[in-house]
Amino acid sequence: MSVSRIAERAVQWVMAVAGIGISLAGLLGLLDNVALGGALPKITLLILSTVVVYLLLELGRLRVVDDIHDVVRRLDTDAIVRDRLRDHYGGVARVHRGFPGQVFAEHLRAARSEVRILQTWIPNLQNFQQELEDAIVHRRIRVRVLLLHPTSPVALLRDEALAGHREPAAEVNVRESVEHCLETFSKIHARLGEHRELLQVHVYNSLPSVAVYQADERYFVSFFLHGKLAIDSSQIEVAGSDTGMGRDVRHELDKIWDISHPIDPGDWRRSVNNLCF
Repeated sequence: MSVSRIAERAVQWVMAVAGIGISLAGLLGLLDNVALGGALPKITLLILSTVVVYLLLELGRLRVVDDIHDVVRRLDTDAIVRDRLRDHYGGVARVHRGFPGQVFAEHLRAARSEVRILQTWIPNLQNFQQELEDAIVHRRIRVRVLLLHPTSPVALLRDEALAGHREPAAEVNVRESVEHCLETFSKIHARLGEHRELLQVHVYNSLPSVAVYQADERYFVSFFLHGKLAIDSSQIEVAGSDTGMGRDVRHELDKIWDISHPIDPGDWRRSVNNLCF
């Protein structure tokens, strides 16, 4: 116990004993002939005032304790939410009706470790192109991109899945779309200067499972539905690679990266033409 706390206890006991002693002496008439008899009310008032001041100080301490309890309760609530998110919902934080471009751009601006994208091609690349460049140039973040090989038989299958289910004006050609995306990355690559090695582009020849946009521990996952681009379908926002769904998505990204082939973004046509499947 601290010295201040010992002194405080001593004053409390002195006030309590003095108050009880003076009160009993007054009741027994022991102070009737004492000079202090007339000052008794003042002494009693002084003691009461001191007690009130002490109580006010103690109430302040109790408020501090209450504040601490509130903080603890909030921390416990946050922990419960995180546990529920991880164990019960598999890490799913939210489901968006379409690709949340602004939300993903905000996560890109806050990213500090890695950015990865798995797509057939990236129709909405222009919406966050600047954020990708800033992540590479200003924060030295490695950006890894997985795109479908433009001449893969899978491109023809995806063409068929999209054809006939969309408005004629919205029809797309998968091969041309992938090549346009590769050309965009070529232009980005040219602007990166000494940081070009941080932009890594691979192409794969496999049935795409999911489309994934990752910024650090946040994933936006969608599916390749018939008649609809992946970015136009529902997007599952997953928080944390240590969650059930987060682990599955990360494993899929790693798996496709391992079976994919690197290309030189600065000369992507030669790189793509030299690949044989």
